[in-house]
Parts: sequence; structure tokens; C-alpha cells
Amino acid sequence: MAVDYTVIAVYLAGMLAMGWWGMRRARSKSEFLVAGRRLGPWMYSGTMAAIVLGGASTIGGVGLGYKYGLSGAWMVLTIGLGLLALSVFFSARIARLKVYTVSEMLDLRYGGRAGVISGVVMWAYTLMLAVTSTIAYATIFDVLFDLPRTVAIVIGGAIVVAYSTLGGMWSITLTDMVQFVVKTIGVLLLLLPIAVVKAGGFAEMKARLPTEYFAPLGIGGETVFTYVLIYTFGMLIGQDIWQRVFTARTDRVARWGGTVAGTYCLVYAVAGAVIGTAAKVMYPDLGNADDAFATIVKDELPVGVRGLVLAAALAAVMSTSSGALIACATVANNDIWSRLRGMVAGRDGTEHDEVKGNRVFILIMGLAVVAIAIALNDVVEALTVAYNLLVGGLLVPILGGLLWRRGTARGALAAVIVGGASVIGLMAAYGILANQPVCYGLLASLAVYVVVSLATRPTDEAILRAWRARLAGRAEPEGSATVTVTEAAPAHG
Repeated sequence: MAVDYTVIAVYLAGMLAMGWWGMRRARSKSEFLVAGRRLGPWMYSGTMAAIVLGGASTIGGVGLGYKYGLSGAWMVLTIGLGLLALSVFFSARIARLKVYTVSEMLDLRYGGRAGVISGVVMWAYTLMLAVTSTIAYATIFDVLFDLPRTVAIVIGGAIVVAYSTLGGMWSITLTDMVQFVVKTIGVLLLLLPIAVVKAGGFAEMKARLPTEYFAPLGIGGETVFTYVLIYTFGMLIGQDIWQRVFTARTDRVARWGGTVAGTYCLVYAVAGAVIGTAAKVMYPDLGNADDAFATIVKDELPVGVRGLVLAAALAAVMSTSSGALIACATVANNDIWSRLRGMVAGRDGTEHDEVKGNRVFILIMGLAVVAIAIALNDVVEALTVAYNLLVGGLLVPILGGLLWRRGTARGALAAVIVGGASVIGLMAAYGILANQPVCYGLLASLAVYVVVSLATRPTDEAILRAWRARLAGRAEPEGSATVTVTEAAPAHG
């Protein structure tokens, strides 16, 4: 195991070194939060794929393959489809807005009335997303070093908090590129073929497993529909995803780079399901399906390769964790704290929105994430709560703002409140993992948005003109939800 330990140690040291290097580049708010809005297509594609393919997509994706066969790919497939839809239909317009958060987009579209409440919903989503990613460290470090759960979470969380706090989005982007390469080599190029060969090939897998393991909808049509509602729609509106869109050098980079990343996700989804199916052949009686990844890595891979594949699992977890953490801190600082402070002080607080303040918020949110991760046990329930709140509360006002001219600020605010409250109440009534909360919550949000928007005065034409100009890239940002002309211009080199 000494070679495996060395591989992991070098990887973790490299992550911290990237954080230190990123700190030297992140000298402005734009550099710190959105990497100066100057990522080219290759770096953008890699970092976007890294943020969406986390521990749930890797360890969980293999676990679903173990439990359901090839149809276990559907969870990650719906993530990839959501990223493709975002990239093809919305990313170019989002990139041209030159904002930092989803709530700032809502303020621009509706006239500045939905920011704090939508920020609270988005903050809750990003916080729980960061927590679930952090919990996954326990599984990986348990395989590596047989560490207690709490110690594993603290070690993994401390590394992510350190490099994220030091360099912000630049550090996260650089580490994500390394993580993308490690995941590609470790999971796609090494673990996938080795697992299939160890299981005896596809013919042997088909002979040893029930027919439903190879049925496209073996996991169940209702489950696939729920995945689409939660993950595909969640990809369209999550702050962690949008913040990566904001890093694109141009709207063309956002569209085509995101399309490449989404396609990569589809390949990754099938690979995870195949690995899980192979594990079912080799280990038919595992007590927990999510143990399939760790078991096959620990028992079947040679020394050195095992370390690289475990580093790939760490990479998957860290990329999602760091992305969710900076998104959580950005929302907490820019959408909640700065606005509330501005209300009390009678000003918008823009002059305080600098690198140091954002570093402090990343550190505070990071410590909170580690503490909650230690206290929380059920990853699936936490992730479901996060996505139910996001989709039920924010999908309608965000997509409505992008697609429907008649939507109003009061309609958006009502949709956020009613949708979010409905989801919470329905989860209490039906159970957190039930399908009804997100379905009914989404319908309630849509109904309220349409009815209230039609019943109230249309959005002021001046606001809509400014909004259309920003969408078309014809206007420079102004005010607290903006960047300077210098920051907005794409840099070269």
C-alpha cells in the first residue's frame, strides 16, 4: 500500500499547491469569484465536467449499477442531459449577463425585489450540496487509511477549505482540471476495462445476472422521471453550475465547452453503471451497494493503479465539494449578508464586496460544512432536500424570467415562497425521498407565478430594455450586482 499512499499524498499536496498558486492570481473580486471571466474552451470544459461529476456520480453511480444494472446510469445521464440543455439553450445568455449569482440575475430581470429570499433558498441548496460531498470523504479515507469517519471528514474538508479560501475560483479551476484528468484516467481508462475483464467480459456478465440488469428502464420509469425533475432541471439553475458559466471567456465558449462537458457526463454515466454491474458479478452479496466502488478498487486493482483510482474518487468528491463551497459562500456574502447590511446601513454595501470578505465567507461556510457533515449521516436525504428546494423554489422564476416577458417581480417572489414552502411541507407529509414533493411543489410554483404575474402590473419597460441589452451583451454592468468594464473585458494570454 506504500505506493498507493504515495500517489494519494502527492495528489493532496498538489491540491494545496494549486491553492497557493491561485492565491497569487486572485487579486480582484472577478478573479476570485469567476476566474476573471476568461476561461478558454478546454479549461472550461474540464472544470464544468469536474463540478457536476462528484462523489454521488462516481461512488453513487457505481452503486446504482450494482443494484440495478445498466439502467443505474440514469442518475448521471440526467445530470449530463441537464448540462447539455443549459449549454445549448441558456449558457450564452447567462454568460453575457456578467453577474456573480443567480439572485443578481433575478434582480436584473424583475427589478431588484427577489434577491434576499431567492438567495436564502440558493444558499440552503449549495450548503447541503457541499455537505453531501464532504461526507463522501469518509468512505474514501476509510478505504485508504481505515480512519474514523470524523477524522476523514475533517482531513478532506480541511484541504478543500484551504485551497478554496486561498485562491477562490482560480484555485478551484486549476484543481478541477487536475481532478478531471485524474478521473478520466482512473475511472474511464483503468477501472472500467479492468472491472469488465475481471468479471469475465460482457458475455459472462449477461450469463450471470438477471435480464433486467440489461433493460434500459430496469430502474423504473418513475425513478427516471424523478431524476429528470431533480437533476436535469437542477443543472439549469444551480448557483454552483452558473458560477462556472460566468467563468467563460465568451458566450461561444460557454455554449460549446458546456456541450463537450455534458457529452463527457453521458460517457461517465454509462461507465459507472458498467463498473457497478461488473462488481455485482464479482461480489453478489455486498450489504451496501455504495460499497461496490471501494470493494472492487481495494480487491481487484494492482498496487499503484489502486492509488490512482482512489485519487480519482477523491478528485470527484473534491471538485463538487469545492464548487459547492465557493457557490455557498458567494451567495451568503453577495446575496444575503451584503444586502441585509445595506438595508441596515442605508446603502448597497458594494464597497465591502472584495476578495478579503469573500475569503472570510469561504472559511466560515467551510467550517460550517465540515461541522454539519460530521453531524449528518444520510447523504441521499440531504441531497434530495437540497435539490427539492432548488427546483421547487427557483426553477419557475428563473426560467420564467428567461423565457416569459410577462413575468413580474411579485409573481417571481410568490413562486419562490410558495414553491419552497410547498416542497418543505410535502416532504414532511410524504417523506423526504418521495416523488410528490418536487412534482407538486413545482406545479404550485408555476401556478402562482403565472396567476400573480398576470394579476399585477407588467415589469417596467425600462427594466426590460436594460435586461434585453444585458442578455444581448450590449450593456456594461452597473451597480452592486456587476463588475467593472476592466473586469468584464476578456483577457488574453
